[in-house]
Amino acid sequence: MSTMQEVANKAGVSKATVSRVLSGKGYVSQATKDQVYKAIEEAGYRPNLLARNLATNRSQCIGIVVTNTLYNGNYFSELLSQAAQKLEDNGRQLILVDGKHSAKEEQEAIQFLLDLQCDAVIIYPRFLTVDVMDDIIEQHKQPIMVANRRLRKNQSHCICCDHKGASFMATKYLIKQGHRDIAFITGSLDSPTAIERLSGYKEALNQHQIELQDKLIIKGKWTPASGAAAIESLLKDNVAFSAVLASNDDMAIGAIKKLTDAGIAVPGEVSIIGFDNVPTAPYLSPALSSVKDPVSDMISEVINRLISMLDGGYLSKDNLFTSDLIVRDSIGHGPFWGK
Repeated sequence: MSTMQEVANKAGVSKATVSRVLSGKGYVSQATKDQVYKAIEEAGYRPNLLARNLATNRSQCIGIVVTNTLYNGNYFSELLSQAAQKLEDNGRQLILVDGKHSAKEEQEAIQFLLDLQCDAVIIYPRFLTVDVMDDIIEQHKQPIMVANRRLRKNQSHCICCDHKGASFMATKYLIKQGHRDIAFITGSLDSPTAIERLSGYKEALNQHQIELQDKLIIKGKWTPASGAAAIESLLKDNVAFSAVLASNDDMAIGAIKKLTDAGIAVPGEVSIIGFDNVPTAPYLSPALSSVKDPVSDMISEVINRLISMLDGGYLSKDNLFTSDLIVRDSIGHGPFWGK
């Protein structure tokens, strides 16, 4: 294995100059940098990362904690791939750690990343309370950002999506299309996102003076099977409904399958909207209408803020992102259209 001194000899510079190029500290002309990088490539030199980290006090790694029950699905696939690409573009690597099944395990995962000397940590929480996360941020020197949850104290350290507003918007659209009996399939109700989406649905009904019917709210588990089971339950109980708002596209897909199997036309008899705008949504029959969250923009802002914190830059307190409703073929006019 080549050494730093061999690289210096090949580039015709001092060992100290090679060190400055690798650490990014101190002035080195672009021409000299080019010489050093060429020598590194020719020599096949790989710097000792541990030694570099000790010298620069930077690991060039950002950690992220995500509960393993959230791994599946388009939303988190997009989030993680965008985070990894954004960090790679900034010369850093992403380290993913499982938050498992409890607040205690999420906190242990955060501490693990901090103990690894990650430069910064992203938390996508499911169980940790806002107060605990505020405390974690204040107790550690490494920058920490929270995704998809609003903090009370450290508002510049969080980025979130207005899930309640998005659900309100989707429900309001169905109402404007003439629907009044709108079924709602929740996500797992230990999820803050699921609770906010349910709240937005209820608020839209209330604002339009439509009576809330508990029988139209069916608990789901984010899966196509639970979406199908929700429709089966409504049909079994002879509950009247002309539209369905499912808390994610997977459940909406399961709902469409069950309705089709029961001989109920979508959107002729029942309209459906999902959330997450999965890549297959435009190619379903009918093409699925869906609420698209700005996942890429959110994770990009999270990373921008972490980098800004590492570099001592300014942090904005603006932290709320809004979603778009993508209207496709799964929505038709309801019984009250034009009335």
